[in-house]
Amino acid sequence: MIVLVSRAWQTTCTFVRADDEAFVIDSPVYPDELEALSAIADQAGFPVSGLLTTHADWDHLLGRLAFPDASLGAGESTAERLSSEMGEAQRKLRSFDEQHYVSGRGPLGLAGVQGMPVPGRLGLGRRHELDLLAADGHTTDGTAFWMPWLKVLVCGDYLSPVEIPMISAGGSADAYEATLERLRPFVRLAETVVPGHGGPVTGPGALEILDADLAYLRELRADGVTAALPHGRRTAVQRQIHEENATRIA
Repeated sequence: MIVLVSRAWQTTCTFVRADDEAFVIDSPVYPDELEALSAIADQAGFPVSGLLTTHADWDHLLGRLAFPDASLGAGESTAERLSSEMGEAQRKLRSFDEQHYVSGRGPLGLAGVQGMPVPGRLGLGRRHELDLLAADGHTTDGTAFWMPWLKVLVCGDYLSPVEIPMISAGGSADAYEATLERLRPFVRLAETVVPGHGGPVTGPGALEILDADLAYLRELRADGVTAALPHGRRTAVQRQIHEENATRIA
């Protein structure tokens, strides 16, 4: 396994391999980071056979810019969201590039996304399978990927050491809590958990984050904007996310 962490929001990109196949899950954000992916795969001997995404937020969908001919797999809820929000990811990418003076990107092609049943399993290599776990709540869609032979959980925008639970438009605090509890048994088994934002954490470290996030969501529901943020994630940016959370659940 290889995990890259983008300079933008510490967005993670994970290479997982079994035998003569490898998947790339999610993506970094900046062009130079994306351009490096192919070389990293070649140097590590990871034959990339497909891309996966945890959810349909644009900053997790950029793998096609690095591997334009690769298939892109997503949970059914994510494939449905991409279909209903046609062009939204491309618009948000253009807005980001304009704000950050990024130029020269090619078009982001998201046609032909392969929707996969969740819960379900996806084969990799000759003898291994990834478990696909429902992971909604942050948004209306979401899939976490459990690799039992590696004891690795890639969970999208959950269990972050740098970001509090974010209830995006269309998300749900109830669904977010349900996802955390759904992930708990896998976190207990995991040696490594890769969140959507922030570097990899150990299984015990992720379990601490999970309990802190559940406590935050329950206090948010009870106390709204006066709820305390999780320890270590009390920056000005996280307070802004918290205020948006309180507005959405009010």
